[in-house]
Amino acid sequence: PSEILIIPCDALFQRTNIRRIPKMFSGLIYVTLVLASSIDAFAPSNILLETCTYNERSSPLYAIGVLARKAKEADVRKYCETGVEDDVLKAYEKIKSSGEIEQREPGPLQAALTRRKGTITIIAEYKRKVENGGFIDEIFDPEILSPSFREYGARGIAVMADKRMGGCTYDDLATFAEEQRRARNEIPGPVPVINSDLIVDEVQIAQTYVAGAKAFVAQFDIVGEEKIGSFLKAAQALDLEIIVAISSKEDAQKAVDLGARIISVVNIEEVDEKYECVNDLQIPEGQTVTTIASVTVNDDKEFQEIEDAWACR
Repeated sequence: PSEILIIPCDALFQRTNIRRIPKMFSGLIYVTLVLASSIDAFAPSNILLETCTYNERSSPLYAIGVLARKAKEADVRKYCETGVEDDVLKAYEKIKSSGEIEQREPGPLQAALTRRKGTITIIAEYKRKVENGGFIDEIFDPEILSPSFREYGARGIAVMADKRMGGCTYDDLATFAEEQRRARNEIPGPVPVINSDLIVDEVQIAQTYVAGAKAFVAQFDIVGEEKIGSFLKAAQALDLEIIVAISSKEDAQKAVDLGARIISVVNIEEVDEKYECVNDLQIPEGQTVTTIASVTVNDDKEFQEIEDAWACR
């Protein structure tokens, strides 16, 4: 689709020896940014977990998503039962008192991701677990990788703050956010941090805000249209940005109609199919929609993902 290549951190560790990671990462980012000089629009006691009605779907992927959602709902319910921190509760109450969605200018994340034509911007994804595998041995801590991501040109840092899928916690999210905050007087400056947890309830959005992240990812096909609308309002109440992840053109258009201004195409491998998900979207006059291509990093060491990103662009 358009602007952003998402590079999972774990794939870089799989590519080469652990001691060569910094060099490998900088090389990968460097290649991308050199090519990038010339692209178009291309993640308590008185709190009750809310539920909504989901569209019926029959794909195995959706069935897996439903199971993941239910597991996450159970995690959030347990968190609420054990007691929500005061600052999280305060943010949650602010969400619940928010009004209707207002049209706004692009936020810091969208502005950072939306670059001039002929460029590709990158979101670096951090996680401690490999997909379909176990934990990554000797992965560098957030304090070490956070400045490296910034120095080598990432425009966003997505932290998969889900122990099951990414092996990370909200403490990791907060560590990245704090390290980036401390870089506000440096060059390059802070990079927006994104919560890539499986968001199923507004209390997680309140946690995102308290952790210091600037944005979060919401999965359209897992939580449904009603929840996406609620999450957009919650994001506005806390001055956060939301990346809505979609896997079909229908969902992409619904997300835009609800007010989403950053769309990520996920769970689709073919370049043409990614492109079709966001091609000819009906965008409100005067508004900008930034589209993200989630490109899987390969293990063949030939950087096919870079070519795929350019093809999407």
